[in-house]
Amino acid sequence: MKDLFDYVDFGDLKLNSRIVRTGLWESQRESAGNLTPEIYNRYENIAASGVGLIITELFSLYQKDVFSKYSLTMDYPQFVREAKDLTDLVHVYDVPVFAQLGFVQFNKKTEQNIRIEDVSVEDIRKIQTDYIIAAKKIAYGGFDGIQLALGNYYFLSRFISPYFNKREDKFGGDTYGRLKIVLQIIKLIKDTTDLHINCRLNAFDIQKGGMTLDETIEIAKLLEENGADSLQITRPRSPQYFSRENYEKSLLASACNDIIDNVDIPVIMGGGVKTQKQINNVLNRTKVDFISMQRPFVADPSFLVDWQLEGDGETICKTCNNCYWKKTATCFINRTPQLNVR
Repeated sequence: MKDLFDYVDFGDLKLNSRIVRTGLWESQRESAGNLTPEIYNRYENIAASGVGLIITELFSLYQKDVFSKYSLTMDYPQFVREAKDLTDLVHVYDVPVFAQLGFVQFNKKTEQNIRIEDVSVEDIRKIQTDYIIAAKKIAYGGFDGIQLALGNYYFLSRFISPYFNKREDKFGGDTYGRLKIVLQIIKLIKDTTDLHINCRLNAFDIQKGGMTLDETIEIAKLLEENGADSLQITRPRSPQYFSRENYEKSLLASACNDIIDNVDIPVIMGGGVKTQKQINNVLNRTKVDFISMQRPFVADPSFLVDWQLEGDGETICKTCNNCYWKKTATCFINRTPQLNVR
């Protein structure tokens, strides 16, 4: 039987468990973007807890993006040095760490939130160049991989969705055309770095005329064929928790099963689980091998330590969702400061 604390392979990486910590908002950074002692302490507590893989809070590609004030940034002079300090700290516990990269709106001078069909080919080349420059900084910073945010209505998720992308040129039309911008980014990252490339992808869209599961499967296969090393499958919006017994029967778990049947790279199921029993049920009643969690690590970065000791753990997260809606890296209910593990 599979267990969440199994020592497992994840592509070329070795993980201490099947749990992936996914980040979202970063409210503890300095105004200039610099990492703070609170951030280093939180990452060390997570790394020491028994987690398998850490995916950072969002690094916003553009400083003036709508979410940049809630996100980490990488355009300050000390980024590479501070990132290396962070990744070195995480690597002490033999935990790989990926940098999550994305943005929501494409703005150009006085033009704000430009529609997908109004983004010029020159603009696309600029976006792709910016991704490659960012990926090189991420590699210099000692990260093991990069997560491309292709889900949750970030810019690239809208670019690949038929609901948003009405272009009539080579970057629109069929699935391959709409995905071309991403496939070219993946190729360039592969050509210039040794980073593991993970793609965070919606299982399906909630809009009529958006991506169906069948198209998501086609996209997953194209991503693998063009160099993606792993996938994280999520829901378009922040997932609510399901009953502790029936999550393995949810639409997301079912979608992950279908995607896993069609690719040969690791697939992470994203979000919505909160108990040790529930996770092991998913692992053993579905084809899912890896599960990501975000809000439980906000409530308590070290909760997996207790789970290993108790054997029947449940997160203290109350699913209030305030950390999500108020865009903060801290919990509004469990405010006891976490001590550094050292």
